[in-house]
Amino acid sequence: MQSSLVLQNLLSAPVLFFFLGILGVLVGSDLEIPSPLPKLFSLYLLLAIGFKGGMELAHSGLGPQVLLTIGAAVAMSLLVPLTSFLFLRLRLDGYNAAAIAASYGSISAVTFITAESFLNVVEVNFDGFMVAALALMESPAIVVGVILARLSAPAEDAEIPADQQNGGGSLRWKEILQEAFLNGSVYLLIGSLVIGYVVAAFSPAGLAKMDPFTEKLFYGALCFFLLDMGIVAAQRLRDLKQAGAFLIGFSLLAPPLHALLGLLVSALLGLSQGNTLLFMVLCASASYIAVPAAMRMTVPQANPSLYISTALGLTFPFNVVIGIPLYMALTRQFIPLG
Repeated sequence: MQSSLVLQNLLSAPVLFFFLGILGVLVGSDLEIPSPLPKLFSLYLLLAIGFKGGMELAHSGLGPQVLLTIGAAVAMSLLVPLTSFLFLRLRLDGYNAAAIAASYGSISAVTFITAESFLNVVEVNFDGFMVAALALMESPAIVVGVILARLSAPAEDAEIPADQQNGGGSLRWKEILQEAFLNGSVYLLIGSLVIGYVVAAFSPAGLAKMDPFTEKLFYGALCFFLLDMGIVAAQRLRDLKQAGAFLIGFSLLAPPLHALLGLLVSALLGLSQGNTLLFMVLCASASYIAVPAAMRMTVPQANPSLYISTALGLTFPFNVVIGIPLYMALTRQFIPLG
């Protein structure tokens, strides 16, 4: 891996603020971010990236490559939880294997946003339609995770309320689908994408008015949010003792393996270097917000400390610090420039 890529990533302001948050916890600082603010900045980042993605989608149009890329992204969100589940079942029960697999089949919007920031630093172009892939990858993994949990552990359903048990059509599909497709992050991201598309296509004069909000504030908001993520990630490291060596190894090995699969798909699709990196990041990241919320409701038998601590405590820092420059080096090696 090119050392310059690692240094450019490590010395970028968002990553440095992420380390600052981790260090604060390790040295015992009382630094904390008031609870409403991280949620606000999370919503802002989703709104801004969705709007910019919709704007770029309007400019690029829904051509064959756009549709193929989005279709491939959805296919990956179905394939990754299935393969992850088969591996995790070697050591875990069906409930925990399904919940963790769903987390790794889904995506981390903050990791994606950090990758976009990295591409801007290294001056590699990418297309806004990749945000559409981001928006559509989260929900399928949730549905697959719930189905796997129900199908793999029928003998363990004795203590589940009757309306949550598998069989007879009693599975609460309305709640599952609502959580999968209408949870706050997915709804805001898709909604902002549509609004950005409509404004760019039918009222382009309005884009200039949104520019100070979606462009100039974005980098600072990302730094603030990653500061909080550093604090939360460091606090989750304590839960990794419960995860054990098997899950720790999975949380560090799964991202590059899934990224390699994403690289192969990107090469087949003929994606540019910037789009390939973003596609790899989508395949390699793991959800620590939307999927845990859904799993707590639909698969309460799974242990949240396992699927949250691995995704947030290890996979997220790995991707932000090491994964993104590693994937960029692989992209430059195998994807032609242009």
